[in-house]
Amino acid sequence: MKIGQLGRHAARALPVLLVVGLLSGPAMAHCDSMDGPVVADAQRALAGRDMEPVLKWIRTEDEAEIRRVFAMALTVRGESETARNVADLYFFETLVRIHRAGEGEGFVGLRPVGSVEPAIAAADRALADGNIEVLADRIAASVRQGIVHRFSEARELRPTAEQSAAQGRRYVAAYVQLTHFVQTADRLVAHGASHQHPAN
Repeated sequence: MKIGQLGRHAARALPVLLVVGLLSGPAMAHCDSMDGPVVADAQRALAGRDMEPVLKWIRTEDEAEIRRVFAMALTVRGESETARNVADLYFFETLVRIHRAGEGEGFVGLRPVGSVEPAIAAADRALADGNIEVLADRIAASVRQGIVHRFSEARELRPTAEQSAAQGRRYVAAYVQLTHFVQTADRLVAHGASHQHPAN
């Protein structure tokens, strides 16, 4: 696949991926997971004694604090295995907290390995291997299935909606599910996600 084609497929797949994540339950970031990309870059930074890999995750105005914590971690982690573990965890937590604050999001602690949502893990793998086709097709099919299912329910209940208040309410509930699903999908495709990292 050519790079231009890959970019177009990725552009189509990402909004769909966001739709599925948003409509399947509360949106959860993966930057606060121990096997997420922020911690992975933090581990590389500590191993190489070079904080360059983590700078992309924070705003310019937050660099001084991260540099301070990074220097402290490098100093302390050589004392013992326990000190290293504590220093590393403190650096991870500080980095993720500041990263999320830069996005306007809160931080309640690092989630354990294995807590990254399957769809986001698949997106990370697609970015790593350069192949978006399987992910794009799967997510697009999931969104289509979600729309068709909600449409079928509303369509089935529509003819009896005027027969009683109870039946009318059942129809309205199905109608709201359909229209909200479609509206959210359309807004995400048109405007993208609201969870953005400031580019400065």
